[in-house]
Amino acid sequence: MQARTLGPVGSFGVGQPVRRVEDRRLVSGQGRFGDDFALPGMAHGYVLRAPHAHARILHIDTERARKFKGVRAVLTAAELEREGVKPIPTWTRQPSSTFPNRDGSPLPDPPYYPLARGKVRFAGEAVAFVVANTRARAQDAAERIAVEYEELAPVTDAERALAPGTPRLWEELSSNLCFDTEHGDTAATERAFAAAAHVVKLRHVNNRLIVHYLEPRVALAAYDTAAERWTLRCGTQSVQRQRLVLSQVLDVPAERIRVLADDVGGGFGARSFLYPEHILACVAAKLTGRPVKWRADRSENFLSDTQGRDHVFDAALALDADGRFRAVRLEGLHNIGAYISTLGHWAAAVNIMRLATSVYAVPAAYVRLRAAFTNCAPINAYRGVGRAEAIYAMERLVDAAAREIGIDRIELRRRNFVAPEAMPYKSAVGSAYDSGEFEAVMEKALLAADWFGFPTRKEEARQRGKLLGRGVGCYIESAGGQPLEYAKLRAEPDGSVTALVGTHSHGQGHETSYAQLVAERLGIPFDRVRIVYGDTALVAKGAGTHGSRSMRMAGSAMLGAAKALIERGTAIASHLLEAAAEDIECAAGAFRVRGTDRVVTLAEAARAARDGALPETLRGELAGDLEYRTEGLTFPNGCHVCEVEVDPETGRACITRYTAVDDVGRVINPLIVHGQAQGGIAQGAGQALMEQVVYDRETGQLLSGSLMDYALPRAADLPAIAVDTHEVPCRTNPIGVKGAGEGGATGAPPAVINALIDALAEAGVAHIDMPATPEAVWRALRR
Repeated sequence: MQARTLGPVGSFGVGQPVRRVEDRRLVSGQGRFGDDFALPGMAHGYVLRAPHAHARILHIDTERARKFKGVRAVLTAAELEREGVKPIPTWTRQPSSTFPNRDGSPLPDPPYYPLARGKVRFAGEAVAFVVANTRARAQDAAERIAVEYEELAPVTDAERALAPGTPRLWEELSSNLCFDTEHGDTAATERAFAAAAHVVKLRHVNNRLIVHYLEPRVALAAYDTAAERWTLRCGTQSVQRQRLVLSQVLDVPAERIRVLADDVGGGFGARSFLYPEHILACVAAKLTGRPVKWRADRSENFLSDTQGRDHVFDAALALDADGRFRAVRLEGLHNIGAYISTLGHWAAAVNIMRLATSVYAVPAAYVRLRAAFTNCAPINAYRGVGRAEAIYAMERLVDAAAREIGIDRIELRRRNFVAPEAMPYKSAVGSAYDSGEFEAVMEKALLAADWFGFPTRKEEARQRGKLLGRGVGCYIESAGGQPLEYAKLRAEPDGSVTALVGTHSHGQGHETSYAQLVAERLGIPFDRVRIVYGDTALVAKGAGTHGSRSMRMAGSAMLGAAKALIERGTAIASHLLEAAAEDIECAAGAFRVRGTDRVVTLAEAARAARDGALPETLRGELAGDLEYRTEGLTFPNGCHVCEVEVDPETGRACITRYTAVDDVGRVINPLIVHGQAQGGIAQGAGQALMEQVVYDRETGQLLSGSLMDYALPRAADLPAIAVDTHEVPCRTNPIGVKGAGEGGATGAPPAVINALIDALAEAGVAHIDMPATPEAVWRALRR
């Protein structure tokens, strides 16, 4: 090959604050979301939903709807049963992904059918599916379906659901108890509490939340009769998981289903679930011979999307005379709604059990968790699932202990942090922390927040008639999710590189951060990397985006794929340059014989593999792939500092300052990491001060069923959020990343509520539950 001088590669590698390349497309209206797609001859679906929270279905008369002009099909549970449609599977059926009850009995697994069979268990549950030429026609026809119900008494509160004599949601079960599990060392914990100099107890609520992604859910299904194959386009966090679960429901091989997800307007865990409407669209497409689109309106999102949180905790902390933590005990009751969703019962419980001791060296711990079926929408994963609940409990306990025993809250934390020299550290609940500098992170956050300048600000607020408080929220997370991920890198003849990954990007900025990683590893310009995801026809392997796992898993897979590509490219270059493979190095997007100017570029090697006279084993693609597997977790951590000002006349609490320092391991792109932190903080602050799902206790109807009734934080509700990182590389993956997606939603609730209680302390208020709405604060002050 001809010798040449290599030009410089792009300077957009790891650690650089590269602006997200996908943003220009999205903010200029060029995004491709689910409702932007239409197919020739497409029909439209509409879901008839249950008006009652708990009722038997005595009879469904669909005759008038079927005769309505433009109607193509009407589906009820009877039609789905004839088509052989199975219940939506849960992780309860996978022994490796669940836990036993305390008595050793298995968890119940009542069936969750796409359309209600015999009984409805929450207001908004799907009862029938109408397909017509237009959405309006389908809705008009649905209103002609007559359903005869026998109303039953609903229960929307988990504690009441477990009370004797409460009506059961599932007659085949002996009660409304879903599970009763425990974790930790009961005896050691009891001994520590018995010997403790101080015991602090706190009962608190972790409020139920509705998931508000910008894009409502959409499903567009088509069926190829000749090939007997489905194509489903939907908003999802994992096209591979959607295909797998959908194949189980339809009882067909996964290879007969293609799932696509282009741009998706947010996920937050709730889009990890296979929803009934995805199944209904697929069944209807087969029965009608036409593509079928279903689109939710915002009201349906409130009613039928999976929700988050909803725990009541009794938490206790044992301390010795020096303020050292000796044991922690958490007893929680989870309202999981009417059905077990794909992840809801499992993810929350497991993460609470993993993180019960948080960032502190606590010798003993015991966790008991129960869950109850209620006539509410099902619970599923929500940003920070389980992590946020465990950390909120611990941080509230620490502040309560500081007040009760008279130790400064910062000093109390310093005394009890797991020390860096103790790493790797195995906690009392079995979590193996590989790295972390918890005290250094807190000190950095306090300095950035001007912690010691607070008295001046408090006095200034007092002079204005306001109460000002400050709070700290230290946290740790367990990030990991599914233990496998797939990536393939392919060098193209034009010199670019295509990266195919099994994760999905719906706000995470993968098109940017993944390109940075690949560009640095291969030494090519950043803008020559193309990221492909969201289509099982192109990337059949993988587990999607959840649990702050993407860079750790897909990034590690891409590094492995790059190694395989380089090995193959080296073999090609060895043949072309007539040099030994061990004498060839890969750098700056080319293969060079060491110590010479003899070079083969990636583009030349790719063209040679495709068109050149190479040995058979070297022909085809210049590519490498890897299915990366690891069972370990990473442990992102951080410290958030918040100041809250309260108007005692109205009870309104305002966040006036907010600072966060997060250890996410190696930072690939600071801009993206900071954006993830700020978004999570906004969600966490919303939970702390305003968000709450409310069901009527007597009827089970959703009372917070619109944005007129459910408050979300606005830009005016938040100050400028100062964020920074403290990089301590993770030791359990080749990149050193820990995860950055959920720390904000985990650290914010305790920081905000601790600050609020600090502000209210001079009025004698020692506790307030989330959400701390103006009315709740006003009433607490009056009490």
